[in-house]
Amino acid sequence: MPVEALGLLGLAVAGGHGVVVDRSGAIVVPACPVDRLVPQLRRLEEDRRPRWVWWQAGHDARPLVAAGLHLARCWDVAEVHRVLAGGFAADPGTVWAHLRGLDPHGLPQVAEPDLFALVSPAAQLDPESLTTAEGYLRADAVQGTWTSTPDRLAAWARAALTAAEQQHDLVEQAPRVPDAGGSPRDARRLLGTALSESAAALLCVELEVHGLPMDREAATSLITAAAGPRPRDEPQASAIRAERDRAVLVHVPGRERTDLRNPVQVKEMLASVGVHVDNTRKWTLDAHRASHPVVEALLTWRKAERIATTYGWHWLATHVGEDDRLRGGWTACDGGAGRMTAANGLHNLSAELRPAVAAHPGHVLVRADLGQIEPRVLAAVARDPSFADASQAADLYSPVGAELGVERPIAKIAVLAAMYGQTSGSAGEALKRLDRAYPTAMAYLHRAYDAGVRGDPVVTWGGRRVPMWQGPLSEAQLAGRGRFARNAVIQGAAAELFKAWAATVRAGGRALGAEIVLCLHDELLVHVAAEHADETVALVHRSLDEAARRWTGTDRVRFVADVSVVRRWSEAKA
Repeated sequence: MPVEALGLLGLAVAGGHGVVVDRSGAIVVPACPVDRLVPQLRRLEEDRRPRWVWWQAGHDARPLVAAGLHLARCWDVAEVHRVLAGGFAADPGTVWAHLRGLDPHGLPQVAEPDLFALVSPAAQLDPESLTTAEGYLRADAVQGTWTSTPDRLAAWARAALTAAEQQHDLVEQAPRVPDAGGSPRDARRLLGTALSESAAALLCVELEVHGLPMDREAATSLITAAAGPRPRDEPQASAIRAERDRAVLVHVPGRERTDLRNPVQVKEMLASVGVHVDNTRKWTLDAHRASHPVVEALLTWRKAERIATTYGWHWLATHVGEDDRLRGGWTACDGGAGRMTAANGLHNLSAELRPAVAAHPGHVLVRADLGQIEPRVLAAVARDPSFADASQAADLYSPVGAELGVERPIAKIAVLAAMYGQTSGSAGEALKRLDRAYPTAMAYLHRAYDAGVRGDPVVTWGGRRVPMWQGPLSEAQLAGRGRFARNAVIQGAAAELFKAWAATVRAGGRALGAEIVLCLHDELLVHVAAEHADETVALVHRSLDEAARRWTGTDRVRFVADVSVVRRWSEAKA
């Protein structure tokens, strides 16, 4: 797609002011306060449907979203850089250096005051020049202190546009870096990834600003049940902790002084009653539930302790706003294979607290969870016709099991083991049969593994570069790097499809007032007025078909989602 067709407009926001420029460098909206900028941007949205270009959505879009502005399309320079270059570092200085082939280790730094320096590095620059003599962005611009005048803010927006155009050129040229299957990066797919990753970055800003709807009364009751009443002061908090501990220690007379928060002491306590474990992790303790009553008590204590310390009264007071919305920071890419991440419990909320995630009055939650996403993605990206045929079933593992001559549970273990790099265990024989039954899909994984062992970067189906860690490694570490690579090409591709799906739901849901409020791995949670529930369910299914067709370029692989309408997140089938 030619860059002209993208409708790019540069947008920069700093210090409560914003400016808009076009590709010629002309100012479309002069620098002005955000409250005056928003109505002008809203008119541009209606009249021109531009694709907004900014350095980072988390910086430039957040004030606008917080002011109530809906932005339809964007090009996020930072997220596109993470796709093209790999890794997480994507500040403007790093991106600019990468695009110009400059040494990233030479990035200018904001100098600390030095009484012995005759002239500071910044003083040697033309105060209005955005770049240094070597071609880097000046450090105080990257830091955000330089853009303090209308002209400088406009220069910053122009620089973002320039970076976006250069990224577009790289996408169009599609550097012939093969993906894990040996195919070169595809320009069409790579552009689609750049656009959907940019949309995901904007969605992350909306998730952070708008928050996840909560039932405060339910949260209060659940925390009280698990962690005890809200303490008045530290002495009462200590007393509540002691009471929680006593429910465990009553089972080990003579060990009442054990610190349950000290793993070494807990192991000693368990050993004293004949329970010998290498560690005190949940899955280790689970195997010893029947050995002694203290194990069950300890597992129950762990759940209550986690809520008390991680999701307790401080969490509720700090992160759930007066509007009963849970808020935390979001990122569109984890710096590895590209999965979304979130803070403050949004990605790892205790199951005991899920009943507190509830639609606000007059609304419902439409919960959609992609089914068996990783094996279906493997079928799509490997272009394995037999595996694609298996994906037509609602339960992919059943036809795979029939093909391998094993029961469904063994087939599931074998497929997951293949993608995670396991080569032995209960599904060892089934894994060998996978190679014979689905040679194309398995060869795709083997090539990724071999690239990882060599230390070569792998490239996902959508074109994301995933670097491998370097340095002298043992044989076991090399094998671990190979397993990481074979999983990264599948998890990374699944993340690309998920974000393309979420972006499609976001765009289609606007007319219904449907708002995505949570993206959890392969799961979407959409908050919508109850009267639009059925339309939103249809939208979610339709969007998955559309995104999958566009992303894979084929109808051979079937993708499915389990979709339900609930009032509380806990009501959805796990």
